[in-house]
Amino acid sequence: MADFNQILDAGDVEGGIINVVVEIPAGSNHKIEWNRELACFELDRVEPIVFAKPCNYGFIPQTLDEDGDELDALIITDQPLTTGIFLKAKVLGVMKFIDDGEVDDKIIVVPADDRNHGNAYASLDDLPKQLIKQLEFHFNHYKDLKKAGTTKVEGFFDIQTAKEVIIESQKRWNDK
Repeated sequence: MADFNQILDAGDVEGGIINVVVEIPAGSNHKIEWNRELACFELDRVEPIVFAKPCNYGFIPQTLDEDGDELDALIITDQPLTTGIFLKAKVLGVMKFIDDGEVDDKIIVVPADDRNHGNAYASLDDLPKQLIKQLEFHFNHYKDLKKAGTTKVEGFFDIQTAKEVIIESQKRWNDK
C-alpha cells in the first residue's frame, strides 16, 4: 500500500492552497488516525458521543507538528467528508492548541473550490462566530471525561501565521 506521505506533499503553502487528507468525518466520535508506519488509517479510540467532531478533521502530508504527528487540519464543509480522501484546501488561519503540554496546532481550511460557502470565506473573520466558539469549546473540553489529560485553545490566528506553522512543520518533516 502506498503511503500518502511519500506521494502527496503539502501543496502550495505560500499560495494558500494546500493538500489535506481526511481522517475523521464531521459528526463522528471515532478517533481515526493515520498510522505512518503501517501506511493505513486506524481506529485509535471511540470518544463519548457528546464529543463528536464539530467539523472534518485531517492532516497535511509531509508535515510534522511539534507533537511528532502530521500537522492537523480542521476542514469546514456543510457535509461530512469520507476518511481517506484528499482535497485541495484554502487556508483561513490556525487555531493554536496545547494538548497534554505539547503544541498540537490546527490549520483551519475550506475546500479550495466550495461553490456553496467556501468561495466566500477568505479568512477566519468570514466564518460564523458560532462555529469558532464551537471549535474552541470542543477542543477545550473533549478530554473532560477522561481521568487524565488537559487541553487549551490558545487562540485563533491569521493566514500568515498559519502558513508559518505549516512551513515550520514541513522543515520538521524534512529534518526527520
